[in-house]
Amino acid sequence: MTGQPLPCDAAELGTLFLFEKLDEEQLARLCREGRVERFAPGYVYREGEPATCFYVLLEGTLVMSRRVGNDDVETNRTSQRGVYAGAMQAYVTGPGKSTRYKGSVRVTEPSRFFVLPAETFSAVLREWFPMAVHLLEGLFFGTQTTQRTIGERERLLALGSLSAGLTHELNNPAAAAVRATSALRERVAGMRNKLGVIASGSYRRETLATLVEIQERTAEQVSKATPLSPLEASDREDALEEWFDDHGIAGGWQLAPTFVQAGLDTDWLDRVAAAVDEQTLEGAVRWLNYTVETELLMNEIEDSTTRVSTLVDAAKQYSQLDRAPYQVADVHELLDSTLLMLSGKIGSRIEVVKDYDRSLPRVPAYPGELNQVWTNLIDNAVGAINNAGGEGKLTVRTALDRDQLLVEFRDTGPGIPPDIRGRIFDPFFTTKPVGQGTGLGLDISWRIVVNKHHGSLEVQSVPGDTRFQVRLPLTATESDTPGTPGTPEPSTAPEEAS
Repeated sequence: MTGQPLPCDAAELGTLFLFEKLDEEQLARLCREGRVERFAPGYVYREGEPATCFYVLLEGTLVMSRRVGNDDVETNRTSQRGVYAGAMQAYVTGPGKSTRYKGSVRVTEPSRFFVLPAETFSAVLREWFPMAVHLLEGLFFGTQTTQRTIGERERLLALGSLSAGLTHELNNPAAAAVRATSALRERVAGMRNKLGVIASGSYRRETLATLVEIQERTAEQVSKATPLSPLEASDREDALEEWFDDHGIAGGWQLAPTFVQAGLDTDWLDRVAAAVDEQTLEGAVRWLNYTVETELLMNEIEDSTTRVSTLVDAAKQYSQLDRAPYQVADVHELLDSTLLMLSGKIGSRIEVVKDYDRSLPRVPAYPGELNQVWTNLIDNAVGAINNAGGEGKLTVRTALDRDQLLVEFRDTGPGIPPDIRGRIFDPFFTTKPVGQGTGLGLDISWRIVVNKHHGSLEVQSVPGDTRFQVRLPLTATESDTPGTPGTPEPSTAPEEAS
């Protein structure tokens, strides 16, 4: 924005605390290369525009704000002469390199500013205060490096926790598949032996054909079997044991549980008995028992390997290793992969409820970083429930909230005390014991949601009902696109008037 040009008074500049140590020649250079402008109420500059000027307030009132979603959130309001804002990072980037304003400045009344082009600001700072520039550069880049290092450490801590949980989750189905494969080898060997016995017996061709047909239908029945209640299973086992005893088949108590698990009953065995004579009935039943056991073991192997495949897919979805960093994503896929990755940590005593609105559109986002947000918020919720005794409910809800997508994490933990609620997003603030928390999870989550996705992260809490609410824009702005100058990064702190 351009204001009304006014004469520059070097003597007036010398009364400002920022320039009070400059000599007459330096003040004259500022007036020569800078200018004084009067701005009517409204914006002086907006967030994301090229940072071309350094502004010093001479008279009036300025308001600074940052964009959060579609709203401008006020971060500072002052009428103090000499406060400055604008292209303050020009001394770091150097001449010829452009930056973007990290926030917006507007005035609420007619106000005068001393305006210095970014190139001149960078040049005079480097010429007049070389040691200060050196220190400021060190502070600026050191702070960025520290923030990156801390962020990486937080991600590594989360990755370590997830890796341990994933290893545990993968080990269970993998071990089950190994056990089932070993048992299957034994059953197949027994089936071959029993088949040899049957083949050497006095079975008629029609009887063998009937047995093979029954075997096929038995295998189909196993795939359709539905779980029974313990009482129903016990009653059916008793009935089968009686049937085996009545037909002179020894060890019926060993055969009954397998047949029940396969969904077979006495009616099924009557059909087998009708197909063979009494002398060959026991051999036929035990042959079908091997068939049932083989089918059950193959089902177990299939379930176990499917579980492994599901976990691997969830890990790929969570890590986004084979996907673009920025994409249009389905938040439900991200939430599901994170919940699956954290299932070992959540445990069986915490009930997880998914209250999803599946009609919600996909949103432009950085999925890998949103997964980090979900991880932090779920981890906090689980910790809160565990602190309250270890039993409770975690509800993950999605909904449309005006023009934003809402993701809410609700837990039944003890709640956040009012006296610390305003500090939970502060870096390094934690209520966890030493060594159990860095105090950066919520700070990083806030930066990812607010700075990088232009959304919002809020908390509501009473004992037994704590809700962290993430709101994300449904559409991307030009500055959201990766590589677009001025895209806010998670490490960028809100600009403040100085």
